[in-house]
Amino acid sequence: MPKKHPAIPRPQALTEGALSALERFSRIEAVSGIVLLLAAIAALIWANSPAAASYEHFWNTPITLGLGDFSVSRSLHFLVNDGLMTIFFLVVGAEIRQEIKDGALANLKLATLPLGAALGGVVMPAIIYTALNHGTAAASGWAVPTATDIAFAVGVLALLGKSIPSGVRVLLLALAIIDDIVAILIIAVFFTASLDYMGLVVAAGGLALVLVFQRMGISKAAIYLLPGAIVWFGLLKTGVHPTLAGVILGLMTPVSSKPTTERPLDTIGRTFNELMDRLSRPAEDSHQVAKPLKQLREAQRELMPPVQRVQSALHPWVAFGVMPLFALANAGVSLQGLNLEHPLPHGVFMGVIFALVIGKPLGVMLASITLVKLNICKLPDGVTWSGVGLVGLLAGIGFTMSIFISSLAFSDPELLAAAKLSVLTASTVAAVIGLSWGKLKF
Repeated sequence: MPKKHPAIPRPQALTEGALSALERFSRIEAVSGIVLLLAAIAALIWANSPAAASYEHFWNTPITLGLGDFSVSRSLHFLVNDGLMTIFFLVVGAEIRQEIKDGALANLKLATLPLGAALGGVVMPAIIYTALNHGTAAASGWAVPTATDIAFAVGVLALLGKSIPSGVRVLLLALAIIDDIVAILIIAVFFTASLDYMGLVVAAGGLALVLVFQRMGISKAAIYLLPGAIVWFGLLKTGVHPTLAGVILGLMTPVSSKPTTERPLDTIGRTFNELMDRLSRPAEDSHQVAKPLKQLREAQRELMPPVQRVQSALHPWVAFGVMPLFALANAGVSLQGLNLEHPLPHGVFMGVIFALVIGKPLGVMLASITLVKLNICKLPDGVTWSGVGLVGLLAGIGFTMSIFISSLAFSDPELLAAAKLSVLTASTVAAVIGLSWGKLKF
């Protein structure tokens, strides 16, 4: 009696299977917050241990890349902050692109509340910090408390469990993404030295190459490494922070799959039949079975548009590789010799703490209340004012982005150390207050 082939899975089941990676993508955000915290703690211990000298020595180790007579030498710290963080910003750019297509930023009605809340959460901390440091050298750090760390904030929210309405999580994600957009604009506008226009030409050439490849229908990610590197190098030469190359490339990632002669679901059905047919043969070579399996995986992958594939492929590496490395390289603040009683470091320290812990939730709440009272928008379904307050408190977790901006804002080692320590302190305080508020109200 001939073997019966198993029934071909329904298109819905196949689609759900293909998109399961996106569900894992969302869960990764929660876990990565814990990994980030552990990396930051490790950096602090290392920088204040008897082996403290090795911390600075390790991250300042020169790395030289060369080809023929051409060579370039940069520190390991530079490669993390300016190189690997480009991948982080690529994922951020892809997230923004996805949200603009069919997420919280897809239309003005959906985006109004998180947009207004995010802007309030940027302006109020900047005002508070500037008021405390006006007219001093510490005033250049006004942008440090304007950012929100998505992974850390979502990770803390996840600790509150399923009692938190899904609308609160969506609002926090949307606000944090808009926060990232503002932070990126701040970096581009306020922390860019004089422009080298030849670098702009090089970067534009790289972007043109990306557009050509997209028009040709090339979807292999490896092909885009060359134009991506050209854009990065061009921005570096220009004077713009090179990590912005990641944002630009992320925003350019297509949000829909290229048209093919055969639909992915049809390909899956045909390949599934071929696989079952080969498996039914008693002495089938394993290599012959591997081919349809590979085709099945590729067809399943094609169900996701490129922007989602970029996020799905890179997000675990960013969450558990790039961001912990960044924390390890930047959170190691030596407390020895740091005098917070001195006016300038004290101003930075207190300014960032007040701005993140008080300014963020105050700005988010005031902006949200104003928009709702003026009937410009309304609270999302299931979201109460307690939920908005929770979002505001968790938005005070600056961490990664705030430390990143502080490294651009301060060249003085003492002020930079004070800024990093204040970001770590404020983020911890904001997380504890947010958890307490969430437990009390939900």
